[in-house]
Amino acid sequence: MTKLAGVEELGQPKKPSFFQRVLNGVEKAGNKLPDPVTLFALFTVLILIASAVFGMLGTSAVHPGTGETIKVVNLLNAEGIRSIVTTLVPNFTGFPPLGLVLVVMLGVGLAESTGLVTTFMKTTILNAPAKIILPTILLIAVLGNTAADAAQVVLPPIAAMIFAALGRNPIAGLVAGYATVTGAFSANLIVSMLDPLIFGFTQSSAQMIDPSYVGNPAINWYFLIASTFVLIPVAAFVTTKIVEPRLGTFQGEIEKLEKTTPEEKRGLLWAAITLAAYTALILWLVVPENGILRDPETNGIIVSPFMTGIVPIMLFGFLLPALAYGFASGTLKNDKDVAEHLTKAMSGMGGYIVLAFVAAQMIAFFGMSNLGPIIAIKGAAFLKGIGFEGLSLILGFIVIAALINLLIASASAKWALLAPVFVPMFMLMGYDPAVTQVAYRVADSITNPITPMLAYFAILLTFAKKYDKNIGIGTLIATLLPYSIAFAIFWIILFSVWFLLGLPLGPGGGIMLP
Repeated sequence: MTKLAGVEELGQPKKPSFFQRVLNGVEKAGNKLPDPVTLFALFTVLILIASAVFGMLGTSAVHPGTGETIKVVNLLNAEGIRSIVTTLVPNFTGFPPLGLVLVVMLGVGLAESTGLVTTFMKTTILNAPAKIILPTILLIAVLGNTAADAAQVVLPPIAAMIFAALGRNPIAGLVAGYATVTGAFSANLIVSMLDPLIFGFTQSSAQMIDPSYVGNPAINWYFLIASTFVLIPVAAFVTTKIVEPRLGTFQGEIEKLEKTTPEEKRGLLWAAITLAAYTALILWLVVPENGILRDPETNGIIVSPFMTGIVPIMLFGFLLPALAYGFASGTLKNDKDVAEHLTKAMSGMGGYIVLAFVAAQMIAFFGMSNLGPIIAIKGAAFLKGIGFEGLSLILGFIVIAALINLLIASASAKWALLAPVFVPMFMLMGYDPAVTQVAYRVADSITNPITPMLAYFAILLTFAKKYDKNIGIGTLIATLLPYSIAFAIFWIILFSVWFLLGLPLGPGGGIMLP
């Protein structure tokens, strides 16, 4: 059993701390929220009602850039109902995040189902020297969001077994892996599938103010690279100086960590060779002057077929190594196996497709009603009027979004609600959509470890009970909390410095609008 330093043993009755009572209250309140699909449906109904009420009242605002008067459009009159009926299907099929996510998931899902993701993580960590085991775990955890949510399930139990094999408390490894995967969810060294997913909402929201706005999924890339190098040492410090001393010495049976098989090693080798060849091909198409994937007119890269085609490039970046791994390791035998694995990978996207259908309608109706631009114009004027702007404004937005994340854990669900309001609002105050998006991504990540509303929290609790059957939600959240606090402090410091210096956030993404 794990013993906590300076506190009573787990399982013995003790009065919950104030912090635990607060978290229990948050959990209870969160459990009362409807399903995200229902939540979007309710917001859609509210938008329709609001459009009717404010449309009949003649609510309007003057666009500060063009001088155009924008009026609320009533979507419940005869013309509005005709618009709803005729645009329902196009709203869904033209929803930007839908195609982006489904295409990338073909590759990511195959990599996960064939075992490539698990073998890569296990092999990378096991081959690391003892002194850099923890930093290696944390690096893989940060990079894990490249494989969507797979790392949140795969890495924590592997980290726990590695800690146990090293004579360290396995629960410390478990929470370190989970907290870093979820708490640094937006940090990475490469563009992940989260980038196009989030950017889809950002671009559609920005076009409510500037219909000509076109960006790319990598607009936050520079900042996220820097975040990786900041958060890894922070997570290592929290683990060794706070979490492990608090948990104390582990007493119990240790599950033996199985090493990779020769078949898995052979598969990983061929996956690496395939990825290297594919990377060389992409570099050949991009790096040379007048490369095929450069812009044919300007010869640039920031606005180019390479950036606009990043999603299919990512698809084959996962798909080809997954195929090589599968056939070399034996998890794939023929084309029927490939089709079966792809079907299995996409079968888990049913919930997302349903969510995307409802979210697409909500965002489309919100745009058709003109409520978004009017709220943005009036909100921007109000904030400017009270002098609440600049860094303090963005930091306030981070705090609000982080608190919302405690109750609505889905990154896409929250951004679908927040982007149509805050992206246009901040654009009208002169801020690039990239800065609003990166502020949201920081906020969305830092409270991920401690929210029971994240689906993988329940899985984490199940893993923890394998080592201590008496461990509870309060103890688990209390163990994860130091990571959230530390990530919040250092990520906000990094963001503030970046903001004040006016550094570019990524290709085509800055602080202020040009």
